[in-house]
Amino acid sequence: MKLTKLPFLFSVLIGLLLTVSAFAQSETFSDANVEYTFDLPEAGWKMTFKPSPTIPNVEYVYGDRADGHLEIRKLSVKSGELLSDIIRDEEQKLQFLPGYVAGKEEDFRGSLSGKVFNYEFVRSGKAMSGRFYFLKAGDATVYILRFDGLRDKLRSIRNQTDSIARTFELKKSK
Repeated sequence: MKLTKLPFLFSVLIGLLLTVSAFAQSETFSDANVEYTFDLPEAGWKMTFKPSPTIPNVEYVYGDRADGHLEIRKLSVKSGELLSDIIRDEEQKLQFLPGYVAGKEEDFRGSLSGKVFNYEFVRSGKAMSGRFYFLKAGDATVYILRFDGLRDKLRSIRNQTDSIARTFELKKSK
């Protein structure tokens, strides 16, 4: 009886190890045209806009654009400008979205620190939400990671949006 349990336990152990390694896989984004990197926690994230020497913006979608959309933008700001002021400037642009409702502003810590701003709006009769990460990369530079999608879908991948923002960092100088 003991000899038949040993192969079963061995196969269960091997199966668990393979499962853990499959979940631990992530892809790192890096491009010569931008000065930052970040990790994509799942293979479901697909690049839709690649940076170029003239336009250094990056865009990804999670499955479908409505499920999750990421845009990364670099802002040059006045030296010493507060993140709250930058958030207010961005919020003024959002106020014209149909059904716009501002959410709360939260502190955020990752490789770069900053703030998160949440909001909701309506697109084609569907409840949408947005989550912007404002990450301070220097005295005069802020990166904005703009996520938006269907409200329930974006809420379900919040751990991934947080992970992308936590791993967002400037490339090391050589």
